[in-house]
Amino acid sequence: MSLVPFDDRDGMIWWDGVMRPWRDANLHVLSHGLHYASAVFEGERAYDGNIFRLRDHTDRLIQSGKLLGFEIPFTADQIDAACKEVLAANGLTDAYIRPLAWRGSEQLAVSAQQTKIHLAIAAWAWPNLFGKDRMKGIRLGMAEWRRPDPRTAPTASKAAGLYMIGTLSKHAAEAAGFDDALMLTSDGLVAEATGANIFFAMDGALHTPTPDCFLDGITRRTVMALARARQIPVHERRILPEEMARATEVFLAGTAAEVTPVRQIGDLSFTPGQITATLIADYDSLVRMPPEEVAKRAA
Repeated sequence: MSLVPFDDRDGMIWWDGVMRPWRDANLHVLSHGLHYASAVFEGERAYDGNIFRLRDHTDRLIQSGKLLGFEIPFTADQIDAACKEVLAANGLTDAYIRPLAWRGSEQLAVSAQQTKIHLAIAAWAWPNLFGKDRMKGIRLGMAEWRRPDPRTAPTASKAAGLYMIGTLSKHAAEAAGFDDALMLTSDGLVAEATGANIFFAMDGALHTPTPDCFLDGITRRTVMALARARQIPVHERRILPEEMARATEVFLAGTAAEVTPVRQIGDLSFTPGQITATLIADYDSLVRMPPEEVAKRAA
């Protein structure tokens, strides 16, 4: 399958308040964000023309910038409007939206207090990360890299630099024949996959790791609300790797992955079941509801 490079596509990208032709959305090679990972981003999905939980994503984007020591020079209302504008400019109703904020090229050193902060937003058609037949379940290898201790990195931010070990882990997993990798915390507890949170069904309840060194995902919180609406108990806690053998079902939750069953983690096998199927159906229904209805049901 031939790939379409992301720098050679038709369409429009919103950049610092101006809509630019896709191929003209370029930045200088000596931008601080490229060299020092001083960049934050969001991953959002639109369904039937509505961006799911848009304000939650925008608020997290702004907060991520603050955690990296910079203020994005646009209000939440302006960012929301720009995301909708990009969707319309590209003629999309079901799409993935990627806002990105970064430090510019005014300074290129560890200290970069005088750099200008930029914001760009792109959108493109992108189906589920793991494909249409994801209900059969994906396979996870065990990552060698671990999520950093929150005292060593701004782990509550969706920062570009935090995904480096995710890329390394996913590449290693794919080379070994897996779809993705399960990462542990710095002290050896279960954390998440390389870009999605993880849930385990045990004895009729859901168990998910406490997000103390990785993102408390927006999709994660949505799934927890949906489970509780179904009277499925949800436990956020520290999970030991050896506990995974107790699980009868496992699934991932994230904007790109949506809700995706897991059939294998390392040497452990699982069968996607009723809890997973129910939450997939509930999530797929929720994301296509009007935003005001989403706000009530996903709280």
